[in-house]
Amino acid sequence: MPVYLDYHSHAPMHPAARAATFEAYERFDSNPHSTHIHGTLAHDAVENSRGQVAHLIGARPSEIVFTSGATEANNLVFSGLRDLLAAQNKKKVVIGAVEHPSVLKAAQALRRDNFEVVFLPVHSDGLIDLDAAAEMITTDTGIVSVAAANHEVGVLQPLAALSKLVRTRGGLLHSDLAQAAGKIELDLRVLDLASISSHKLGGPGGIGALYVRRLVKPKLKPQLAGGGQEAGLRSGTLPTPLCVGFGVACQLAEQELAETSDRVRRLRDSLLTELLAISGSKLNGSATARLPGNINISFDDVDGEALAYHLQQSVSVSTGSTCSAKSLEPSPVLLAMGLPRHMAESAIRIGLGPLTTEHDIEIAARAITASVSELRSIRRRA
Repeated sequence: MPVYLDYHSHAPMHPAARAATFEAYERFDSNPHSTHIHGTLAHDAVENSRGQVAHLIGARPSEIVFTSGATEANNLVFSGLRDLLAAQNKKKVVIGAVEHPSVLKAAQALRRDNFEVVFLPVHSDGLIDLDAAAEMITTDTGIVSVAAANHEVGVLQPLAALSKLVRTRGGLLHSDLAQAAGKIELDLRVLDLASISSHKLGGPGGIGALYVRRLVKPKLKPQLAGGGQEAGLRSGTLPTPLCVGFGVACQLAEQELAETSDRVRRLRDSLLTELLAISGSKLNGSATARLPGNINISFDDVDGEALAYHLQQSVSVSTGSTCSAKSLEPSPVLLAMGLPRHMAESAIRIGLGPLTTEHDIEIAARAITASVSELRSIRRRA
């Protein structure tokens, strides 16, 4: 099998989280919303998982709303607060120009209800422009949304500084934590809402959560009609085994965060040193304020899609967000950072994670170096 270096797209399940999920299919094969003994056991398992998710990010269990993933959580933020913000005449939404498609599209959908949606620019290193934010975030701004860690270049945004601006103007700050949770330390005190994805941190797919600060939660409007589960905010029978696996993954990520972060960073730096030794290579995004396992790199005279395809028998990497993987257009994140189109088209995204080894890095370095050389040779002959 090829070396797996696409952790931003999906983190392979932690063996303990996988075992807990499968075991839960046998132990808690019941509706967690039923009041009989079987249902109560499933309910207790779900609530234990809710506590594990909350503990990872420093929230109260009551502030965690289970969803199908971060995409649903992101959508619930914008659609769920629409009526409240309209009533308050706070119909301006400010989102980072390099946000995940699920944030971009969910926010833009508010334009149908006459909301103003504006994009917060970033510098060439991918960090948001705080001076521009100070001008764009006004007293009629309802929601500001900026991901803690970017899904392509891994840049870590200054949420504390941004939070001061937002709260001074009376708005709410949301952050997509899909790439950050379990990988870096988080300070939830600066946020009002946050989205989390299980399969990005070693849990099962199909489950995620929305953190809603205690004072904001009563103001959020549910978007699904049904039985009123999740304190009335998200109807539908919860998948107990997925909740259990999610909780275990969160617990493990919290316990192993410091050690894993340091180890992954060392491996990342080792690979990056090898890749930057290739002529015409350039790291995209901040060299310091980025996720421990992220590399986003461009190679002159190499097409990123062709490189990812050429590597597929030896190393699994991507060219950007998996949600845009079928698009032949260059990364909108890199274009928003001001990269020339040809540089954006030559970029690949590499994601390291807890299961990455030194041997993986050695294989990846050799394979990428060889593939870049071969593709350049083919291009010269064409």
